[in-house]
Amino acid sequence: MLVVGAGPAGADLARRLARSQVEVLLVDRLADLRTGAFSSAALPWAALERLELPAEVVASRWSHWQLFGPGDQRRHWASGGPLGVVLEFGALRQWLAQEAGRWGSDLLLGATAHRSEAAPEGMRTHLRLVGGRPIEVISDWVVDATGQERGLIGDPAPGPDPLVEGLGVEWLLELPLERWEPWADRLSFCLGSAWVPQGYGWVFPMQRGRLKVGVCRLLDPARPQPPLGALLASLIERLGLGEHRVLDRHGGLIRSTIGRKEPHRRGRLIGLGDAISTANLLGGEGIRHAMTSSQLLAPLLCQALRQPSLADRLIGASYPRRLRQALGWRWGLSGRLARRTWLGLRGPQADQRLDGLLRGLEHKKRAEDLSALLFDYRFERYGLRALPDLLGWR
Repeated sequence: MLVVGAGPAGADLARRLARSQVEVLLVDRLADLRTGAFSSAALPWAALERLELPAEVVASRWSHWQLFGPGDQRRHWASGGPLGVVLEFGALRQWLAQEAGRWGSDLLLGATAHRSEAAPEGMRTHLRLVGGRPIEVISDWVVDATGQERGLIGDPAPGPDPLVEGLGVEWLLELPLERWEPWADRLSFCLGSAWVPQGYGWVFPMQRGRLKVGVCRLLDPARPQPPLGALLASLIERLGLGEHRVLDRHGGLIRSTIGRKEPHRRGRLIGLGDAISTANLLGGEGIRHAMTSSQLLAPLLCQALRQPSLADRLIGASYPRRLRQALGWRWGLSGRLARRTWLGLRGPQADQRLDGLLRGLEHKKRAEDLSALLFDYRFERYGLRALPDLLGWR
C-alpha cells in the first residue's frame, strides 16, 4: 500500500493500516514534517479521544469563546471546564508518522509524487526525490492524501458543484506573558468587513507566551482582493498585540466543493481527506474531518486486501456513503452558509446582517451551545425558523 501525503489523514491512515499488519509506504514531499505547519488546529474536546491523540500534540486547552465585531462589538461565552484543545500541528504530523513507523510502516520524506497509473503488478507511481532522481513504486493500491492539491486524483470535473477556494495567512507570535494571558484560555474570532472583508480573523492560544493569529477569506475573482499580509498586520495592531516577535509565518489554500459529489476513487487510486473535500468552508476546519475519512477507509481497505472481489463494493460504494453519513446532512448546509456569509461580507449592509445573526447567538448563555453550533453545525439550536435566513433562502 502506498500513501502519498503524511498530513493528518495520510499519516493516520498509515498507522491504522500498519496496525492491521498491512505493508505500507508513507511518502511526503517535506523533508521535515514539523515545517510548513499551516493549521490553527482547534478541536472540540470529544474529538481528542475519538481520534486517539496524545497529550504531547496539544499546545493548549480552551474553555471560552470570544467574538469581535462587526465593528467594535465584543461577545463572550465561558465554560466551567475545558471545551477543546489547540493542537501543535507539526507535532501532530510527526507523532502520527512515528506511530505508523512503530507499527511497521516505512516512511520516505522529500519525495514528490507526479502521477500514478495502472500496471500489470497493480499501480505504478512515479516519484521524484529532492535531488531530482526519479523512482517508481509498485503497490496494490495508492491513496492520494496530498490535500487540496489533489496531486494524483486531480480536481473534480467542472459542474454545478465547483471548488470553492479560501486563502489564509497565519503568524506565530511570541509576547510578554501579561499580553498573552488575556487570550490564553479562549478561541477568539474577528468578524465583519472592517476586520477582514469576505473572511474572518482569529487568535488561538498556543504554549505560554505564544499565539497563532491569522486571517482567511474566500476567493472572489470578480472583486479586488486586498493583500492578506496587510490585513493581518492591521488586525494584530487593532487587537493590541503589536509588541510581538514573529516566530513563524505561513499560509495555505483551502479548496472544497459544497456537495462533495466528486469521485472518491479512480481505479485503484483512492482520495482521502482534503483531496475529496473534507475541509469545511465555514470555519476552515480540516484536521478532524480528514482523520474521520482515514478512520472509515482503513477497515474497508484491509477487507478489500483480504477479499479483492469485494473491492468495488467496499471502496467504490461503501467508502463514499459512509463518509457522507459521518459528516452528516448539516455538512451541505454549513457549506452554503459559508459561501453566503463570507463571500457576501463586504460593506455596511453585510455587517448589519451579520450583526443580526450574532445577536441571535446572545441568548445562548452556555459556551457548550456555541460549540455545538460552530463545531457540530447544529444550526437547529440557533432556531429552525432562522434557518432560511441563515442560508439565504428568503
